[in-house]
Amino acid sequence: MESSIPHPVESILPLTVERLSFSVGEADVLVDLSFTIERGTRNIVLGPNGAGKSVLLRALHGLLAPTSGRIRWTLADGLCVRQAQSMVFQRPVMLRRTALDNVRFALAIRAERAATVAIHDLDIDASAMRALDHVGLAALAARPARLCSIGEQQRIALARAWALAPEVLFLDEPTASLDPAATRAVEDVIGAMHAAGTTIVMTTHDLGQARRLADRVLFLHRGRLLEDAAAASFFAQPRSPEAAAFINGDLLW
Repeated sequence: MESSIPHPVESILPLTVERLSFSVGEADVLVDLSFTIERGTRNIVLGPNGAGKSVLLRALHGLLAPTSGRIRWTLADGLCVRQAQSMVFQRPVMLRRTALDNVRFALAIRAERAATVAIHDLDIDASAMRALDHVGLAALAARPARLCSIGEQQRIALARAWALAPEVLFLDEPTASLDPAATRAVEDVIGAMHAAGTTIVMTTHDLGQARRLADRVLFLHRGRLLEDAAAASFFAQPRSPEAAAFINGDLLW
């Protein structure tokens, strides 16, 4: 089975975040964040509930406009940037269609908006089926997506992303509602997408998952970036007391 993802020759990475802040009324959700996402890495955003993890992902993906600061992709073409990234949410929305049609729909929308002949010439049916095969759900292609288990729905969402060949994949706690077996299946897909060339940016509060998947950890607490380190260094010797407490399982306030 061919697993490579046909990413564009011209990369949108690295992604540079400069003094990013986001506020809602008087509440500061993200405060003065600066970091860089490099091509080919697995970046895990860790932190307790309410740390700002999901808001950060939505800002990076372009769903929220920063209150201040800058999010700068290397490639300036806005259409190319949008088409080179995908996002999978904690509870993805399934259309009232089959698993295959859910993937086909994503490809059809992309084809309508595409600026390149290559996308227009896609065999949508074959590409959608290939994506379901990559996530281990080819046998469920004809099943209504909303009748699939939560874990299967999450893999359908990953198949939609895989079919679109993103250079960057944002994942917002994709296994938070899953049992261990379903979590393992989703992690395997994420690993396969990374091995095929996709850069991963993922939120979680699961320390075991972060240890399994991360090359690098961004640790948030109360909207501030307290740690930005290689995963091995973060877990072996955290620099902030908040990160040390989080790793130890202590409550953070």
